[in-house]
Amino acid sequence: MGVDQMDPEVPADAVGRRVSCGGERATVRYVGFVPPTTGLWLGVEWDNPERGKHDGSHGGVQYFTCRHPQGGSFVRPAKVSFGVDFLTTVRQVYEMNTEQVQSEETSISSTELKWWRIKERSLDSLPSVLLSRCEVNGPGADGEIRRTTPNVKWLDLSRTLLSCWEDVAAITQQLDSLEGLQLSYNRLSLPSDPSAHFQAFRCLKVLSLISCNLTWTQILQCAPMWPQLEDLCVEENNITELQRPVGLLQSLRSLSLANNPLLQPSVLSLSALNRLENLNLSRTGLSHIHFDDAPPGSQTSMFPALKYLNLDQNNITEWCVVDELAKLPSLVKFSCRENRLVSSDGNPKTATQMLIAKLGQLIILNSCEIHPEERRGAELDYIKMFGEEWLKAGGPSQTSSQFTSQHPRYQILIDKYGAPEEGELRKPKPFALKNQLLKITFVFPDDADRKTIVKNLPDSMVVQKVKGLLHRLLKVPAPDLRLSYTSPKTGQTEFEMDSDLQTLQFYSIEDGDQVLVRWS
Repeated sequence: MGVDQMDPEVPADAVGRRVSCGGERATVRYVGFVPPTTGLWLGVEWDNPERGKHDGSHGGVQYFTCRHPQGGSFVRPAKVSFGVDFLTTVRQVYEMNTEQVQSEETSISSTELKWWRIKERSLDSLPSVLLSRCEVNGPGADGEIRRTTPNVKWLDLSRTLLSCWEDVAAITQQLDSLEGLQLSYNRLSLPSDPSAHFQAFRCLKVLSLISCNLTWTQILQCAPMWPQLEDLCVEENNITELQRPVGLLQSLRSLSLANNPLLQPSVLSLSALNRLENLNLSRTGLSHIHFDDAPPGSQTSMFPALKYLNLDQNNITEWCVVDELAKLPSLVKFSCRENRLVSSDGNPKTATQMLIAKLGQLIILNSCEIHPEERRGAELDYIKMFGEEWLKAGGPSQTSSQFTSQHPRYQILIDKYGAPEEGELRKPKPFALKNQLLKITFVFPDDADRKTIVKNLPDSMVVQKVKGLLHRLLKVPAPDLRLSYTSPKTGQTEFEMDSDLQTLQFYSIEDGDQVLVRWS
């Protein structure tokens, strides 16, 4: 018995279709009966696997399969929506449905009717259509979109019920001016012949495919559809290995791969994108990168146009990674917050100076412009910081190759500012705990009866750990604690310690200072 005979509400092509149920999105994987129960069931795979209950099996029978072992459910057809076509959704969002207006002509005034008809005509001038979270399932009648919304340049179809690229193309091929398309949080089956949809995306420049469960291979399979694409966002997908996009995506200027678990070496495959200016690799687990076509201090031929690179929240711990990035010929804007790049003194400000000194072309670091005086100070301090090491490595006569590989820009800075004199050298202190301990007095201004507490703490201790220590001593939850400090040098002025991730040294706390402890 066919599906249409079993339940008129279930489409004949239901398997593979997208549905909405209880505010969640899912894909239909099975239509039929599930003994010993009676009646028709839909087996669905949820986008959010936490919504599911099983892997598509029941009573020892496997009815369908899921990516996640708990990502499936059986639901009744009456509980789901298969959605409506594009123009029906547009009219629901942007105007009263035409049929509704016609049926109510006798009950509404002529002024109101005229207003609704003007509003319908205004659809043809809409520059953007935003249908995020709407239940769009396809294009509708042939040619109607071109006649109704012909001037759309930006289209948001994120979190809809579209199930395949063919349906997307059937919509976009009627939008001759379309330049930007948002398709994030959909699950689209791949087209059997991507090149057949070349015309449907002929003017597309911006495309967002966040969290669409895609691999890089699948993205490259779809890429022939986007001949003029300049900006591609594929964050939060299943991208691990990056194959070279040979002959594909060659007009791309901006690419975001943030929050994908990338394999380290494959990142260099992106160097085939010669026009790429903006690359976001934040939260990808990146720890190493090496341009083996260029020795230290030279320029790589890879990524010739790359101006902005985002490496926030990765696992970068080695300064040699920064030296490699200095090989990029066009890099002027760089972000690397929340990595583990530290200087020998543990001071975040020193680490920032080292970044500025090592990356000579940089104009913006971590969203802050580098002013000329700041660059000059950072580069002079860098010369002093490693001056003694430079002298030991041969100094001006013959610097060792090991020093040059660790400090590729040092000789450039010497040529710029002159060699450091002996009295200017910043000699590192022996890294012994006794040199790092601060005697701190904790006082409690809101609790007059509580005695002060004196502790010797390392200046590299972060505020979060200081609060943890106070929690154990005071039995007050750490999140409730508010800290500030005063120094004999500044009188009674209080300075807030408002970042839990910064060190005591960051706040310039010195031996003998007081830390004021308050809580709500």
